[in-house]
Amino acid sequence: MSHGMILPGATLGVLGGGQLGRMFVHAAQKMGYFTAVLDPDADSPAGRVSHHHIRTGYQDPQGLAELARLCAAVTTEFENVPAAALQTLAHERPVAPSADAVAIAQHRAREKAHFERCGVPVAPHAVIESPEQLAAVSSHLLPGILKTATLGYDGKGQVRVGTPQELAAAWEQLRRAPCVLEKRLPLAFECSVVLARGQDGAMVQLPVQRNLHRGGILAVTEVLEETMPATFTRQVVDAARSIAEGMAYVGVLCIEFFVLADGRLVVNEIAPRPHNSGHWSIDGADVSQFELQVRAMTGLPLVQPRQHSPALMLNLLGELWFARGAAASPPPWDEVLGLPGCHLHLYGKAEARAGRKMGHLTVTGSSSAAVRATALRVAQILGIAPFEV
Repeated sequence: MSHGMILPGATLGVLGGGQLGRMFVHAAQKMGYFTAVLDPDADSPAGRVSHHHIRTGYQDPQGLAELARLCAAVTTEFENVPAAALQTLAHERPVAPSADAVAIAQHRAREKAHFERCGVPVAPHAVIESPEQLAAVSSHLLPGILKTATLGYDGKGQVRVGTPQELAAAWEQLRRAPCVLEKRLPLAFECSVVLARGQDGAMVQLPVQRNLHRGGILAVTEVLEETMPATFTRQVVDAARSIAEGMAYVGVLCIEFFVLADGRLVVNEIAPRPHNSGHWSIDGADVSQFELQVRAMTGLPLVQPRQHSPALMLNLLGELWFARGAAASPPPWDEVLGLPGCHLHLYGKAEARAGRKMGHLTVTGSSSAAVRATALRVAQILGIAPFEV
């Protein structure tokens, strides 16, 4: 369903009540919108701060009808929301991103096929959905990483394999789910682009972000003056825009890339929503990725964000709450917040668990050197391993 501009004062809806929904709600409310969250968890981070919280499953007909009744437009905070729910809502209200775009991001084989159609290089890979396809895998794809085609995130649903025997065992371990085997390539570093595309085709993006993952979970994002050479930045942004254009995408989209040791670029995956690597934009740019999400879904003008400070983001995982003993206790936030340029964002999650994203901390400053020094001091205080992105 197409729509005209939706101005502040209207109610905007989001499927999903996690931290991305929470930050979307905060951005929308700051701009003067009312908000509604659909999430079954009575204690969801986004539901706790929204004007309306519809506590039903994502495919519950009554819940979807209530969301459509309340809202002028709807978005999603995670890619695994059932595409059927988005299709149902789209009959009544503008939905961004569309069910078709989300369906591409939900399936690795469809995703890679889309990248290839857009002319963006991908890692050598094979789809494995049957014993015959498993037996036909070329030895040139090993060593590799076997990934479930659906429902994988933050390193889940992935197994490293080095031999045909390990590949067969890994497929059994993943319960013979449809998978994609990707050849492991020598990486120089990882990076991502967060962009927004409007219904009129206009596109803007945040600066290219350099990322460090640990255990399959994003640990550090740097957006510093020397993060990327200008020629390389243009190549990454052009590839990201091609991927969005090829889907006629509307909304905020994150595209993750691998930069290989020989300087070549391959695309890894997309997330049809704001992304962990773009959280720094709340404190380091004049327009955050969440404001871009609001602007794209409402038809407001998309203005090019301007980074006003060098920025570095640290993910805060649940194990930090256990750094000083077996019982969970808050990390020493007073020490961290005594350092210049530190911006703490906690997500309102009641229980800390290892690997669970509890918050993030962004460091901004007048120079890249100052930001790095402060971030390393933060890591030392909190018990985060030293890093070099």
